Amino acid sequence: MFQVIAGIVQGDAPDAYTVLYARAAAYLDPDNTPAILMAAQLLDDMGQYDLANDAYASISRTNPAFHAAELGRADVLSDAGREDAAIEVLEALARSHPDLPQVHATKGDTLRQAERYDEATAAYTRALDLYDDASPVKWFVHYTRGITNHLLDNWAAAESDFRAALALNPDHPQVLNYLGYSLVERGEKLDEALTMIETAAAARPDNGAIIDSLGWVLFQLGRYDEAVGYLETAAELLPVDPVINDHLGDVYWAVGREVEAHFQWHRALSFDPDAEDAGRIRDKISRGLDLVLRDEGLDPIRVARGND
Repeated sequence: MFQVIAGIVQGDAPDAYTVLYARAAAYLDPDNTPAILMAAQLLDDMGQYDLANDAYASISRTNPAFHAAELGRADVLSDAGREDAAIEVLEALARSHPDLPQVHATKGDTLRQAERYDEATAAYTRALDLYDDASPVKWFVHYTRGITNHLLDNWAAAESDFRAALALNPDHPQVLNYLGYSLVERGEKLDEALTMIETAAAARPDNGAIIDSLGWVLFQLGRYDEAVGYLETAAELLPVDPVINDHLGDVYWAVGREVEAHFQWHRALSFDPDAEDAGRIRDKISRGLDLVLRDEGLDPIRVARGND
């Protein structure tokens, strides 16, 4: 009865209320695995990580739900900032349940978050070997492995993974945006990148990152006037993003709005960009975008500013 009530009110009542019923059901019947798993998930959501970990750990190794409990426990440890402990749990689970692709995919996610990209790629590869081609989640593993390959500067493998993800899940905005933006940053296949990002933006018009990508590819194509509106919209959607504010500063410079460009670059600096980006932004504030581009071996933006 308590578990039934917990299931009925879950999502409508506060978690602190729902967990009381789930915990009561588990207390009255220590073998009530669904109630234990529900309570553990609720405790994790509430930030009660030690209690959630204890609940998941109470599931015995002989229980058919043991792997689900261990996956939950790994999530709790990650949420608690204990990534190394989460990885240890997943490595043990990969040894005891080597044929479960979800275990290896989750291990890959956790290793990626820990910036252990080579190991994450290997875990994702093992998961992809185990997933059936008809699996509804295989596209996502290609996508996440593509991210790790990209972070490892293995672009050929990354692009192959992103395209494999799109073959399994065509026109997914997240994948289209990542692949399209990466192509833009590499200066490759810009027309295809524009089509990809336009498709993503049409599906997610309120996503600031995607709208920024659309404005940025238009900037890279020299379509500065068109880019302004998209980058302004992106900055409205994500006003404290340093990259988006930096992009908006660049496009303002390109159309001759230099005072506004300097304002946006100062804003970008105030939002704690990474060290490399911060140095480049300061250089633009000091000397202007044209001289920075020239020193980088790129053409200055003269035509757009009427200085040819």
